Amino acid sequence: MIAELEIKNLTVSFDGFKAVDDLTFSVEHEELRVVIGPNGAGKTTLLDLICGKTRPTGGSIRFKGRELSRMQENSIVRQGVGRKFQTPSVYPKLTVFENLEISFPRGRGVWGSLFFKQSEDVRERIREVARDTYLSDHLHTSAEHLSHGQKQWLEIGMVLIADPKLMLLDEPVAGMSVRERQQTADLLQRICRGRSVVVIEHDMNFVKQIAHKVTVMHQGKMLVEGSMDEIQANEKVREVYLGH
Repeated sequence: MIAELEIKNLTVSFDGFKAVDDLTFSVEHEELRVVIGPNGAGKTTLLDLICGKTRPTGGSIRFKGRELSRMQENSIVRQGVGRKFQTPSVYPKLTVFENLEISFPRGRGVWGSLFFKQSEDVRERIREVARDTYLSDHLHTSAEHLSHGQKQWLEIGMVLIADPKLMLLDEPVAGMSVRERQQTADLLQRICRGRSVVVIEHDMNFVKQIAHKVTVMHQGKMLVEGSMDEIQANEKVREVYLGH
């Protein structure tokens, strides 16, 4: 398989501290990769680098053959990269439908929102994403009245509605119930059809359910990568992470 996301020798320093240190790995088309590691390992910084929120000190980030490391965040979004942050950032006073509507690519930005006309194809896309994210019965509910798990799903939907080819998800099941976690596992397994997905997660039971491959980071570097069985059997991983 040809890698869609290729990261080579990626490094970023903050006042001499290397938050990501000479990291190299790749993600294939339709792969669901989970990145794990102790706090401070550089996991969220890695996502910041891929989506352009942080600029690397050195190295390369290529997606579908295009170098992302020198692009602005909005240009990276246009390349098909979507990001869900650790804390849900939905618009609480807007309904689920409205949150999805303003996330639709044609509705973004000042000019987009002024001249955006809600057509049947947009409404159908919103209904489709709501079905995928278990929110069909809540389309006209204000986001502030959703449960924490439903807000997590809504934010996934707000990324998904643009049909990104690479989705970056930071702790998507944090604060969810056991049932919501299972539903989210099913959701992620569905949405990786046709795209690559990179997930940061701490819940090892959830990682077992979803991961095609696991990358373990420690002190900004890759410690090891492989299947979940290989990761759990690795003595180094037990020492720095799983044993804690």
